[in-house]
Amino acid sequence: MLKAIAIDDEPIALEVIKSLAAEVVFISIEGYFTNAFKAMEYLQKNKVDLIFLDIKMPNISGIDFMKTIPNPPMVIFTTAYSEHAVQSFELDAIDYLLKPFSLPRFLKACNKAHEQAELRKKSSPAVGTTSIFIKSGYEQVRVELADILYAESTGNYVQFVLADRNIVSRLTMADAEDLLIPAGFIRVHRSFIAAKKHISKVDKRSVWIGTKELPIGAAYADEVERFIGH
Repeated sequence: MLKAIAIDDEPIALEVIKSLAAEVVFISIEGYFTNAFKAMEYLQKNKVDLIFLDIKMPNISGIDFMKTIPNPPMVIFTTAYSEHAVQSFELDAIDYLLKPFSLPRFLKACNKAHEQAELRKKSSPAVGTTSIFIKSGYEQVRVELADILYAESTGNYVQFVLADRNIVSRLTMADAEDLLIPAGFIRVHRSFIAAKKHISKVDKRSVWIGTKELPIGAAYADEVERFIGH
């Protein structure tokens, strides 16, 4: 069962999602929010797997909302405007629903989320695992976790940077997080995940892996601060 919340400043839009979600047996919507900041408070205290998120909202857009959340859950954007589609997928959105959407189209998006959740469960390394397999092209490449310096999002791909080579895989950053965070890595920016053991220097704006400087995103600054103080 995927735990979800829905965020839209229009109550009627939330009612539509509520009605459609009732037909999807593997989705449980735990909360409905017309105020994005109330939803932020909820997410700080509760773990969810999926957010149905409107883009055009007062005070903060759905795009900006996502950028403020460290380690965000899966997201399905819901909007009456098509011009933000490319930007939404750059944020690793599961899907983009253009209002008004039908039950079959809604179900298709939910199925994508379910498949992604199952894939993450299978790909997450077990406790004590020292290596992982990364799909690159048609191959599965075995990589020692200790050899990975950092991972970088490059469009629809993630590049795993090692001391002696780079491996490019068609993954989202959320997928890379599931692989790396349990194994001693930290997300420092929406585009970068760094190996804690290889971080040589930190300041307010950046972390360094050797001589490579990685920016610290505002949404991840607190997590980096906790890492420094640990």
